[in-house]
Amino acid sequence: MNKQSNIYTIIYIIVVVVIVSAALSITATALKPKQTANANADKMRQILFSIGVAPQSNDVIATFGKTITEQLLVNSKGDVVARVEAGSDDTTVFDTDVASEINKPAAERQLPVFVANTVAGVKYIIPVYGAGLWGPIWGYVALDANGSTIYGAYFSHSSETPGLGAEIEKPQFSDQFQGKDLYKAGKFLPVEVVKAGQKPADADADYVNGVSGGTITSKGVGSMLDNCLRPYASFLSTLNKQ
Repeated sequence: MNKQSNIYTIIYIIVVVVIVSAALSITATALKPKQTANANADKMRQILFSIGVAPQSNDVIATFGKTITEQLLVNSKGDVVARVEAGSDDTTVFDTDVASEINKPAAERQLPVFVANTVAGVKYIIPVYGAGLWGPIWGYVALDANGSTIYGAYFSHSSETPGLGAEIEKPQFSDQFQGKDLYKAGKFLPVEVVKAGQKPADADADYVNGVSGGTITSKGVGSMLDNCLRPYASFLSTLNKQ
C-alpha cells in the first residue's frame, strides 16, 4: 500500500486510536480497584476526623473498623431500615450516595448514620452535602448520644477559593460547632452560619461565624446543614428522649 496515500493515513490513524483506546481502557480497569480503595479510605478518614480521630495513612481501615461499631440507614420517620454491624462486608450504608439523596424529597431519602465508640462515649455521625461558590462542599457532623449536642464536625470542598471559602476545611471554622445544640427551646434547629457580629434569623438557634471573605461558601454550609440535618429530626428525637 502506498504510504503516501490518504487511505494509508486514515487506516494508520484508526489503528493508533484503537491501540491507545484499548491501552487506556485496560489501564483504567486495572487501576479501578485501587482508586476505589483509596476513595473509601479517604471517606473513612473524613468520618473519623469529625470525632477528632486522625489515623495514620496505613491504619485508616483498621481504625475505622475499631471505632465505627454500627452503620445505619434511617428514614425521615426515624425508623432504622438497615443496620450493618462492624466487621460486616455489607457496604449498603457506606456506599449510599448522599449527593443523590439530597435531591430527593426528605420523605424519600435514605439517611446514613455512622455510630462511633469513642473515649467520650457513643457518637452519631451524619454526612452532609451541599454547594459552595465554585462546586460541591460536604462534611460530617458528630453528635453526642443525646442526639442534640454537636461533638465535632469536619467540612471539605472541591474547588473553593484558597484563603476564603476554602477555610471551611480548617479547624478554626469547624471547631466552632463543638457544644452547639440542634434542639433549642423544644425545637429542632440546625446550627446557623452567620456573618461575624450578626445573629441568626431564629433567636433560639445556635450559630457560628462564617469564614471571612467567604460569604457565599458560608451560606452554602448553612443551607447544607439545614437541608441535610432536618430529615434526621425524628431519628435524633428518639435519641434525645432516651
